[in-house]
Amino acid sequence: LKDLPGAVEECVEDRDTFVGNACKKARHYARLGNCLALADDSGLCVDALNGDPGVFSARYAGVSGPGADVANNAKLLAAIKEVPPEKRAARFVCAAALALPAADLAVFVEEMEGRIIDMPRGENGFGYDPLFLLPDRGKTTAELAMDEKSAVSHRGKAVRKLIAWLRAN
Repeated sequence: LKDLPGAVEECVEDRDTFVGNACKKARHYARLGNCLALADDSGLCVDALNGDPGVFSARYAGVSGPGADVANNAKLLAAIKEVPPEKRAARFVCAAALALPAADLAVFVEEMEGRIIDMPRGENGFGYDPLFLLPDRGKTTAELAMDEKSAVSHRGKAVRKLIAWLRAN
């Protein structure tokens, strides 16, 4: 986006699905730049919260900018405080969309399964990473090195599928 000439009008994420937001953003930026554009929409879905925060993950607590991650994590912990640990299944979801100015080309959706813990752990990553435990690894995504996280993450999986699609098409 920083390479596009002039001021870039931000795309409003007002769809009710990750796919809807990703496609809207990809087409928006493809039109602005008159080019091929890749966009994603990602978030956290917690089973015990009926899939929330979902598409509102980044603005779950109504805070933007500095402090948003802390506020979102605090709201999430408050919402599940009465939920037993074994019922805190959650997943990160990523929808990655590729578009031209007048056409959506491809969308890839991937997930990473885990569960929400009570106390933040780890210094890496952002957002809900310190609360998102990968039970098979015994670590939160904030405790993983970047290459380790990329190998298992929802975004990494979606982008690898997109790259394979580009090579085939």
